[in-house]
Amino acid sequence: MTETEQAPRPPGRPTLARVAALAGVSVSTASLAFSGAGPITPETRDRVMAAADELGYTGPNPLGRQLRSGKSGIVGVVIGDQLKRAFRDPVAVQVLDGLVSTLGTSGLGVLLIPGIPSDDPSRAVDPLIESAAMDVAVLVWGVGTDDATLAALQRRGVPVVIGEGRPVPGTPLVGIEDRRGTAEVVRHLVDLGHTRIAEISLPLDNSRRSGVIDAERLAQADRTPTLNRLTGVRDVVEPLISWETEASLVEHGHAAAVEILGTWVPADERPTAIIAHSDLLAAGAILGAKELGLRVPEDLSVAGFDGLDLPWLSPDTLTSVHQPLAEKGAQLGNAVVALLAGKEPETVMLDVELVPGTTTGPAPSA
Repeated sequence: MTETEQAPRPPGRPTLARVAALAGVSVSTASLAFSGAGPITPETRDRVMAAADELGYTGPNPLGRQLRSGKSGIVGVVIGDQLKRAFRDPVAVQVLDGLVSTLGTSGLGVLLIPGIPSDDPSRAVDPLIESAAMDVAVLVWGVGTDDATLAALQRRGVPVVIGEGRPVPGTPLVGIEDRRGTAEVVRHLVDLGHTRIAEISLPLDNSRRSGVIDAERLAQADRTPTLNRLTGVRDVVEPLISWETEASLVEHGHAAAVEILGTWVPADERPTAIIAHSDLLAAGAILGAKELGLRVPEDLSVAGFDGLDLPWLSPDTLTSVHQPLAEKGAQLGNAVVALLAGKEPETVMLDVELVPGTTTGPAPSA
């Protein structure tokens, strides 16, 4: 028999019982060999694996193992937005990459659960939240005041990890110092002499609204990242105008800038600086400003938040507050692994850093 030839395998479907019989051990001992746990010698494990290889047996049925353990090996990752929109946002992609990579090293799979567009977030629950098998759920972008998704998971007894949300008793939280970081970048603009500062905001809730944020609308804000950045701006200045966008995408930043900077706005009333809640919104604002004939930063300074690599914006380099996106995802994954190990993860707050670029400069003289 040549090296590439193999002995014929015994007929019939390979089972753990047949592997145990061929190896001369009990079924429970053979099971321990596959699980990698329990009192079994290396020699016995090798004998079981050799028998399995001879029979073509690849291991116990995963579904049966899940039923016996009461665990699915699946983590529900609640995106809170339509996937087609989420995957256009490098922030979401990098956070998910850090999360999925961390879970993968622990042998955990991921079920991505999108958001459901609704004018009433309290009723927007994906059917997967109610029925899908999952050991832990990660609410990547936090929870609302009356969050139906969180309530549904709690009714099912599914442990939850929260990313950038309000604290929930008994629930691990991973957040960033975005209020402080936003205040820092606004102070940077003030130090450059800017007094007419506009704001382009992330969505305040799930209503997909866009337009001016007045006092009544501000009081309705129910997304923690948005609230933190709105508050960070107002820790330093009251913005000349604040414009809400329906999503953190370039086109929404562009549309907001055109409204804020339009030719109908008198030059002496036009903002000289824009602080955007995300880098994609800031990049869109730069494109909109240039279409209106404004120079950046000579006529208008623009700053963002996230620290994304945007080579297509060249030669501009965006002034931005950098956050550790992949690390945030990894910390969410670490909290999941800790929960499954029976531990009590603590709240993790990640630092941010202002990195000045070429898109901010001194306020233009009158």
